[in-house]
Amino acid sequence: MASLSDFQFLRGCRMTFAVVVLALLVLAMVAEGSTHQSKNVNVAVRAKWTGTSLLLEASELVAKEGDPQFWRFVEGWMRDAEPAELSDEECVHKIVKEGTEIVGSSLAPLFQFSLSLRSASPKIVLYRQLAQQSISEHFSMRANTNNDGLDKVDQWSVSENPIAPEGQCCWVEVGSHVLLGESELKKWLQFTQDRSHAEEDEVEVYDFDHVYPGSEGGLFVAILYGALGTSCFRTSHSLLSESSKMGHVKYIYRPVLPSNCASSVESCAQVGAGSTLYLGGYGVELALKNMEYKAIDDSEEKKGDDSDNSQAQAEDLSQEERKVEEDGEVMTFRDNLLSSEIVDKINVGELKDLGYLTVQRIIHSSEPLRLMQEINQNFPKLVSSLCRMQLNDTVKEEIANNQRRVPPGKNLFAINGALVNPDTLDIFSLLELVEGELSVAGKIDQVKVPPNYIRKLLRLTDPRESSAFRLDFRSEHVHYMNNIEEDSMYKRWRPNLNEILMPAYPGQMRYIRKNLYHAVYIIDPALPVELKLLETMTYYVQNSVPMRFGVIFMSSKKIKAIESHGGDIAATLETTGEEDVSELIIRLFHYFKENMDLQTAFGFLNLVNEELDGSGEVDEEPFQASVAENIFLDILREKGKSTGPTILQNLKEGNEFKEKALESSAFAYRLGLSPMHPCMLMNGLFYGPSQVQNAAIAAMNEEMPRIQEAVYYGRINARTDVLDKMLSEGGQPRYNPQIVSSRRDDRRYVSLSSPVAEEDKVLTRLQYLHHPGSEDDLKPLTHWICVDLTQKSGIHLLQQGLRYLMEGAEKGRIGVLHNLESRDFSGSYSLLIQVVTTVANSPSVKDHPDPEYSRRAKVVPFLQKLLGNEEFIGASLGDSDATLEKKYVKLVLDLADEMGLKRDYLEDALLEPVRKQAVLEQIHEERVFVARAVGLKAGAMAVVTNGRVYDQQEGSHFVAEDFALLDSVEYERRIKPVEEIIQEIEWTNVEPDELTSEFLSTKIMAVSSSMASRSRGGDSANFEMLRAEHSAIVREVDGAYIHVDAVIDPLSVTGQKLTPLLVLLEDWLKPSFRIVFNPMNAITDLPLKNFYRYVVPSKNVFSSDGVLSPGPVGVFTNLPPSRTLTMNLDVPESWLVEPVVAVHDLDNIVLEKLKNERTMSAVYELEALVATGHCYEKDGDPPRGLQLLLGTKLHSHLVDTIVMANLGYWQMKAAPGVWTLQLAPGRSTELYTLEGPGEGTDAGLITKRVVVQDLKGKLVRFEVVKRHGKEDQQMLEVNDAEEDFEEISPRRQEKKKEGKGFLKWASDFLVGGGHSGENRNVLNSVAGGGQSQLRRGETINIFSIASGHLYERFLKIMMLSVIKNTNRPVKFWFIKNYLSPQFKDVIPHMAKEYGFEYDLVTYKWPTWLHKQTEKQRIIWAYKILFLDVIFPLSLKKVIFVDADQIVRTDMGELYDMDIKGRPLAYTPFCDNNREMDGYRFWNQGFWKDHLRGRPYHISALYVVDLVKFRQSAAGDNLRVFYESLSKDPNSLSNLDQDLPNYAQHTVPIFSLPQQWLWCESWCGNGTKAQAKTIDLCNNPQTKEPKLEGARRIVAEWPALDEEARQLTARILGGKVTQHVSDQHIKKQVPQSLDSGVVEEESNFVDLESKSEL
Repeated sequence: MASLSDFQFLRGCRMTFAVVVLALLVLAMVAEGSTHQSKNVNVAVRAKWTGTSLLLEASELVAKEGDPQFWRFVEGWMRDAEPAELSDEECVHKIVKEGTEIVGSSLAPLFQFSLSLRSASPKIVLYRQLAQQSISEHFSMRANTNNDGLDKVDQWSVSENPIAPEGQCCWVEVGSHVLLGESELKKWLQFTQDRSHAEEDEVEVYDFDHVYPGSEGGLFVAILYGALGTSCFRTSHSLLSESSKMGHVKYIYRPVLPSNCASSVESCAQVGAGSTLYLGGYGVELALKNMEYKAIDDSEEKKGDDSDNSQAQAEDLSQEERKVEEDGEVMTFRDNLLSSEIVDKINVGELKDLGYLTVQRIIHSSEPLRLMQEINQNFPKLVSSLCRMQLNDTVKEEIANNQRRVPPGKNLFAINGALVNPDTLDIFSLLELVEGELSVAGKIDQVKVPPNYIRKLLRLTDPRESSAFRLDFRSEHVHYMNNIEEDSMYKRWRPNLNEILMPAYPGQMRYIRKNLYHAVYIIDPALPVELKLLETMTYYVQNSVPMRFGVIFMSSKKIKAIESHGGDIAATLETTGEEDVSELIIRLFHYFKENMDLQTAFGFLNLVNEELDGSGEVDEEPFQASVAENIFLDILREKGKSTGPTILQNLKEGNEFKEKALESSAFAYRLGLSPMHPCMLMNGLFYGPSQVQNAAIAAMNEEMPRIQEAVYYGRINARTDVLDKMLSEGGQPRYNPQIVSSRRDDRRYVSLSSPVAEEDKVLTRLQYLHHPGSEDDLKPLTHWICVDLTQKSGIHLLQQGLRYLMEGAEKGRIGVLHNLESRDFSGSYSLLIQVVTTVANSPSVKDHPDPEYSRRAKVVPFLQKLLGNEEFIGASLGDSDATLEKKYVKLVLDLADEMGLKRDYLEDALLEPVRKQAVLEQIHEERVFVARAVGLKAGAMAVVTNGRVYDQQEGSHFVAEDFALLDSVEYERRIKPVEEIIQEIEWTNVEPDELTSEFLSTKIMAVSSSMASRSRGGDSANFEMLRAEHSAIVREVDGAYIHVDAVIDPLSVTGQKLTPLLVLLEDWLKPSFRIVFNPMNAITDLPLKNFYRYVVPSKNVFSSDGVLSPGPVGVFTNLPPSRTLTMNLDVPESWLVEPVVAVHDLDNIVLEKLKNERTMSAVYELEALVATGHCYEKDGDPPRGLQLLLGTKLHSHLVDTIVMANLGYWQMKAAPGVWTLQLAPGRSTELYTLEGPGEGTDAGLITKRVVVQDLKGKLVRFEVVKRHGKEDQQMLEVNDAEEDFEEISPRRQEKKKEGKGFLKWASDFLVGGGHSGENRNVLNSVAGGGQSQLRRGETINIFSIASGHLYERFLKIMMLSVIKNTNRPVKFWFIKNYLSPQFKDVIPHMAKEYGFEYDLVTYKWPTWLHKQTEKQRIIWAYKILFLDVIFPLSLKKVIFVDADQIVRTDMGELYDMDIKGRPLAYTPFCDNNREMDGYRFWNQGFWKDHLRGRPYHISALYVVDLVKFRQSAAGDNLRVFYESLSKDPNSLSNLDQDLPNYAQHTVPIFSLPQQWLWCESWCGNGTKAQAKTIDLCNNPQTKEPKLEGARRIVAEWPALDEEARQLTARILGGKVTQHVSDQHIKKQVPQSLDSGVVEEESNFVDLESKSEL
């Protein structure tokens, strides 16, 4: 049976007949169109910012390929003299020509499309923000005087185009000064040449800044603001570039064209600047609207003249747009369908095979992609003709065969094998992905890899991110407390492994007699806080938790000794240090274990712990040795040992167990765990100090699914040693979080293809170090050690690299690159560096003039021994005179003789002045190279492994074991498949004697580094398994580097979005395709109920006279004139848009109401680019309620929010620019710091930089750490309401009042629009209705939402009813997303007229939350899902009032009501209208059982205590309930009402007295007189139109309606005229969008698609 969900005539109605007649919403309209003139709808989205220069945008697009390419573009443009005047079209062609020559042929089409899409415009806006900030800091004048004196600051005002300071279109920022004009710049440059040290006040430099090549090491930083194409830029650039080449200045360029400089630039630099900018990259939907409840607005329709010119312009554009899209067969197909006979009814049987028929029609077309686009974007018009086609069984059979592997209707999309989520894919993400692939292809091509192998490399999938990194800790140094397989206490447990597969309650343990889980703790037993973990282990064992517990002991002092000896255990063993309590306890533990038993050994430690509990020892400090000694002696006495003191003395002074104690610490050191104690390993999985206390059970539950899977597939059976199997197959010998656990976003990669291809002289000269004897072996891993040997840490890093080589590096080689902080070094500095440089880079045999010089194998042992000479190293790090230098030169030469190196060559290199000078020049070149290729500052150290950069922070440098770990992890993760392909290549263009292991190693390094720099997912699918003969589009293009695999249901919403993207790729890039169709196999309802357009620029972006168009426009033609349509925008996830120009009601579009107009137009505006992210406590859960601020350097608090418990999600409105994300002052900063240096202390960071530089917004993930000593405190202290709803005690009320203090910091002006903030004791003068009064008291905050002109009409009436019934200040809060431009024009005047405040708020639907598709349900969701985050944190309470409600009392009474500590207060449904008993679903079935006596409440009016709501995580809980219920289409029929009622057991509701809400549908007339508010509920029996009901039910409604309408007419009278050529609107609408008739509130139909049940 089929359900008529398409129309939903009756709620819950089921069809009982086999054939259903569907009244298709779009079929009759075509017949109507034959007698009426076709109507069009045009839609555009404009940027919030003024247009940016296309020339500057082009430079930013080129910069994506690297700064060298950016500067080639800049200097190339300046070399070509521009003619006096060029048209826009001529300029754009010139810009494209210059850019494509630099980016290369493969990226040229993408460059041109990105330029037409204006995708780089946000980057120029970012530079505007920095320029405005620079002017504000250095000049007393306002940064921008276009604000008309307004003091309001938001995310857009700080990014407005600045006015040139003192008329200078270019200026240079140098520290605390700004240089204006050529003379000031020359004077400063002369000053830099005379100085050897930079000024203290540094200029902040960003990663995205353009640094002039070769100037990276300059002492002084100069930032040039200006525009390419101005004379001042040409002059300033010439001076700065010359100075930077001499090494004096680090020259940075930030492109910006100030608003008052347009007249002083070349014509090409003006193109696109200053004008309105219309964006592309979004979809527009005209959905067929549900007409069940007809709420007709009967207000008088405004009429006006017809403007033939404007109609003609719209018509011409529409035809031009359609011609681009409808060529050849597609146009013929469409015309035939529109002219064919249309029936009004379709049998459900005809719909069944509609998916197959659609596929059949598409694949038989010569233009299949375009035809698919025509079908799924105009589907309601075409469905009838598709249903009448004859189905070919081969199509159906192949689809059915494929659907054995892929579920019907499933959509998949992949680029070069990498899967992309098709539901969230947008044009900007697609372009980034494709650009990354083409860029990588270009870089690999640079190193002469053949094209067929490039395509093979591109198809390699990135490794999937895995959290299951296992550390192989198997060793004798693990001391187990229990053994489940052998201990008698577990003998009753069954060994049956299959029990782990049995169903169980969440958290229920499986008691199986097998060691499945091994929880091993690493502790220093001398620290009480760590020793206490033994108490936890003992508790778990005694309570039969099915885990095996063990411990590894370490001594913090011994670890420091090992580190001081460079990891040399033998050398550490020979030293005798001060008394070490940790070592003593380990030795005592070993004594008991060896001479008694393990139980006594652990008992000894437990007794020590018990003693410490009562002694008040400081947890973080080692306790006194006497504590352990006394307990040791007590145990010996209990065991009858009379010689206890002697035994103890021998243990303390002798060597018994000394080596075992040291080896235990050394083992922890080798594992890499010594800096992170205490920690825990669960079967080798690491859990850090912040988790260790309570990690065991959680870790077991996380591990269980992996073990269940292994048991299910037979990889683990009764005979398997689980630990051995896991660690043998995937265990690593060491743990370093920088290598194995950093998030992908935190990793930094650099491509090394360019320097390799260009044969950079630094790389050409660089000789690699190898494990002695393996110099001629292929090394797939290349480690560059970028080091400063004037620092002790630098010498230590190099020592560890050499030790790694000596200990047998099979896959890796090392290259040493100097990156000295100081420019000048002499004496021993020079000697050490000269020795290392000379020996490490000594030439190979074939390059050396002396044939006997073949000693490369001796270099590593020589350097290791030299750097191990403490006398030499000590002298190198201190001052040294000439006498000492001779001494150490002799020492070096003697050592060279000893190690078998050639003394003569080394002596010449160290003593000849010319050779010494050559070394100095070489070191300088290496420093410049490191800055340019790796991005390191002078003196910074890093290890670069095949392009991945591991910064070496002070105190956490790599040791030899880390290099070995790099070999293992990086090789398996990304190098191995590259090596295999590189070794397959037949290098036909390479001379045989050049085809060496070093040649191949370098190729692998270059290719793998380039591939790592691309950003894409690691998921992949085997598309080849799907048949593609009769139901697919397959197109192979020779030489194409992009291959698209897709599985698409062409009649799905996702398919509707993917199709235009595929057409776009085909038009611009000509990729290879393999598109397999996957329709639903049994369709019973219309799959698409909308018309859809995806708006992107065409290839021709110019008018007939060569002027650049403002941007693309979405055009709908031949729409049904009599059907009601509603407009929705399908924008990228980061966009917040709002309608700003729309004469007509976008919720209720009936084109026949346009009369003689041809085109209806709407303009939306990009209100914000959303910055979102996820925040977690380090190694823990989200910090629920953590407060965050977003601002700039000059305005630190522009937006605020809180962190949700749901995935730690947060969201704030932003704009292109550089932003500062910070923890809010107050409890957030009292409890937390950001992860990083000084975390958890006063030195910890509380701010983080966020850069928004494109139209994708910004996703930021970060972690926070609780301050030391506050680990047990919670962000929000919750006073939960008791289950029995008893009144809160006075003491608790006082505590609650005190708890509100943490919100006092919050700002009141954050969310845009109107006047914000909650005002107490406000004095307002109110003039309304000819009377004036003073408003006093606490502000009443009212929240409402409306969409469509009719409900905005109701909303004004509701507002008047609130205002007229109270003497207190009132502030209204409206959801901004759905308000019409007319309402937003009226509301400021209405607020002034009646003396209220208002604010417009909005929130972007999170991507992780199940999204509604119907507009009405989205609006309902906004009423309840985001209450904790949509309002500023300063707002404490708000009342929601439905737009169609009339208030008859002072809402202050409700605002002040005590709701007994509940977060929400609703009115229960009335039960005294017996005629509606049959509709009261909550009194029967599921709802009756679920409510368990609680009332079912109506959602038309409710109070939200926002403080309690946030403290109790009510919003988080509601979203959890929503996520679990909303995926079932039969759940949450009335979302805003069902959800809080369903969740009231968790989110308690206070039931308001019945008189607070009366509606005729549910309440008897006997209680109407006591009603404080009246709601115009829909009546499911009569379906009476809203307006008729309003006039009949509410006596005062007509008067309020008339007052609101007169006010609206008076306000809009100067704007909205009765003529089509309305100047106010036309100024904001592009010619292509100019519509006509202006209607204030037309006779359009508006409705609610559901009853308020």
